[in-house]
Amino acid sequence: MTRTSPIRWAISSLLAVVLLSVLAVAQQQGQGQGAMKPKLYNTAKQKLLDGKKVFSFTQSKMDIPGYCEAAKHYDYTWFEMQHSTLEFKDIEAMIAACPHVAATPMVRLPDAQEWHIQHATDIGALGVVVPTVDDVDRAREAAKWARYPPVARRSTGQGQMRTIWGINGIDYAKTANDNMLVVIMIETPTGVANAYDIASVPGVDVVIVGNNDLSVFSGFPQSDPRYALLINKIHDDVLRAGKIFGEANANYATGPYSKDAYFFQNGPSNDGWKPPTGGNVNAPPPGER
Repeated sequence: MTRTSPIRWAISSLLAVVLLSVLAVAQQQGQGQGAMKPKLYNTAKQKLLDGKKVFSFTQSKMDIPGYCEAAKHYDYTWFEMQHSTLEFKDIEAMIAACPHVAATPMVRLPDAQEWHIQHATDIGALGVVVPTVDDVDRAREAAKWARYPPVARRSTGQGQMRTIWGINGIDYAKTANDNMLVVIMIETPTGVANAYDIASVPGVDVVIVGNNDLSVFSGFPQSDPRYALLINKIHDDVLRAGKIFGEANANYATGPYSKDAYFFQNGPSNDGWKPPTGGNVNAPPPGER
């Protein structure tokens, strides 16, 4: 009877251990991949999570054909309700007319009231932008009404959101929280002072600078070094809170203040498309961003 040498036995044992380790790692990787969340149907949010910049066009009037065409070319739509006469029924009709275009529908509201946020989300918006946030109370209101329990207080109401997003086996109620994007605008020196606390509010995803209004409220031109200090403080506080930083003014997608900025109002389309007039006819007047 042939006996296995101690050296050969040791080598065989070592190979067996290595093989088992490799198999265990492969199994863990497979389980991890299987547990990965699917891509979000809020494609603008998915792009942000992938570390990419997102740009919008601003829709400030009822125009179904114009909206449906422009929405093919941008990351998201900025439905403007702070500085326009748009009503929820107008936005509802536009979203319904072309529900699955490239641009994710988002609404800039005039405030963080419950009924405003409920209306926006129930008609199918996947994001809300809340302006002039000075303190954590307003930020908490924005986050509270945008998502369902147990993380927030959005009510289970009726609306076209389920028919818009509950397709191909997707359960809207179970996926809406992950796909919602809550964007806070800081536009005053008071907001700058409270930027870290504002950005730290659970449920706030993005904090952006309202560039023109910050200049107006502070009294500092955007070329003033004191204005730059305000921008830098917001930037540092937002990143320290682990949130996404952005600028309302898409001119800052490059150059000054562009560092770590990913979310912008307006800006270039994804494919070079431009509105027929050569400009964004639905953009708010200068100074209102």
